[in-house]
Formats: sequence, structure tokens, C-alpha cells
Amino acid sequence: MASSTRPPLRKKLGQHHLTRPELVRPLVHFLAAGAGDRVLEIGPGGGVLTGELLATGARVWGLELDLRWAATLRARGRGRGRGGADLAARAALQPLAMDALAFPWGRLPSPTLVCGNLPYNVATPILAAVLPHHDRVPRAAFLLQKEVAERLVAVPGTRDYGALTLLVAVHAEARILGSVHPGAFRPPPKVESAFVGLELRPPPLPPAELARFLAFVRQGFAQKRKTVSNSLAAAPIAGARLAKRDVEAALADLGHPPTRRGEELPLAAWLALWSALQTKML
Repeated sequence: MASSTRPPLRKKLGQHHLTRPELVRPLVHFLAAGAGDRVLEIGPGGGVLTGELLATGARVWGLELDLRWAATLRARGRGRGRGGADLAARAALQPLAMDALAFPWGRLPSPTLVCGNLPYNVATPILAAVLPHHDRVPRAAFLLQKEVAERLVAVPGTRDYGALTLLVAVHAEARILGSVHPGAFRPPPKVESAFVGLELRPPPLPPAELARFLAFVRQGFAQKRKTVSNSLAAAPIAGARLAKRDVEAALADLGHPPTRRGEELPLAAWLALWSALQTKML
């Protein structure tokens, strides 16, 4: 479709469309979609990633918030092509005009692969919405702001390690698949971007307890550069309050000094600390 017929890009929606299909191949390779596989693409926009997904033989649901771009994608899916193979690919495209944050993820057919070039301003809540559905989504891959991508795969003791890292770690194994420079987008963003691949897995705690554990972790990182005991005792967690001395005692029992900070504890240590403090949070 000629560029003059494309809808305008809306800054408030964080729209930055990729310009060349070869850029998305690390993501497509990670998803490993094959003929007949179902893929839900968030924010297909101009269809660069969509075309590469269709080329694998996958059936693509394009979840697009911008109604004008959804209409453009729908026109593409009506079979306006040049040959039989092109028409077959277009017949496998199903545009869905809605917000990914309002999508009923719990009703998604299994298995469905999920991917997309996520707007930077809503990337984290979209991740949080997708991650709990390991029973429906075996793999997901996203193009994110590079700074966010590095937080997803950070290791303990580094600047990027935090509550978001642990949110991802309880649900998935994450790895960076490659970087994308600003000039690869229309219009160019002001930051670098990166592809992240996620292999989803069952979390280590049941859903109700997991929600409380994640609130516990968020409070543990709420006071930057503070000790775990100071952070956890600073405010109620899921309606319960911890005493600093109880946190320090639990840390000591687990072999950690009272000066330990949140960014120094791996997921296993956070889970052990949570378990040790359960009776203190009743």
C-alpha cells in the first residue's frame, strides 16, 4: 500500500512502526510458528511483522487499538493480492480492533503464540496481562524499549534488577534476541529498542498467594537502595505489616546479613524469605 494512503501515526498512542521485514526475523525465529499455528500480534500497525508471520503459514490475529490502522489491516485481509499464495496468506489474517489491555486473556484458545511491537508507555501492563497465562501461551516475544528489555533479563546485584525482573522470572524465562536502532522505525523514537523472547512456565506459587508475593516483592524494592528489612517494614503489604526485627531474623536464618538489599537477592531467596515470614503477616 502506498505511503500516501496510510493513516497518520499518533504520538499519544506511542506508534513507531518498523520499516523493513528483515528486522523482525529474530522474533519470528524465536516464536517458531508453523503452518496453522495461531499467533496473536499486538499492535500490527503497518503490517511488517504481520507479513513475516503469515509467511510461516501461521494464522494471525492482529490486535490493533487504532481503528484507522485496524481498517487498513482489514483491507489487507480481504484478499487484495496478486496470486494464490498471497491470497491464502491474507485469508489467514484476522484483524481485531481493540485494546490489548482490555483483551480477555483468560479466554484465549490454547495454544496461542503472542508477539508485538509494544508502545513504550503500556509495555509493562501488557506484559503483566500476558505472563500469567502459561497454560494458553507457550511463548511470547516483544519489541520493547531497550532499557525495559534489560530490566527483564537482569541478574541480582545489577542496576537493572528489580521488581519487574522478578515479575517476569516467576512466570517465564526471558532472553534478549537482538537490538533495533531508532532509524529502523517510522518515525524514529528517541531510544534504542530490543526484542525479548519469553518461554512461559507455571509460577512457583498458586495464584492467590502469588499476587501477595508480588506485592511483597514490590514493597521490597519500594525504597531504592534501602535494606530489605527497612523497605518491607516501611508500609503494609497486602493488608499486613512486618516488623523490621522479624525481617532481619528471617534473613539471618536464611544466611543473609541485615544489610542485604533487594537487588542482591535472587528469586529463590525472595521466595524463601516470603515463606519464612508468612506467620508474621497474619
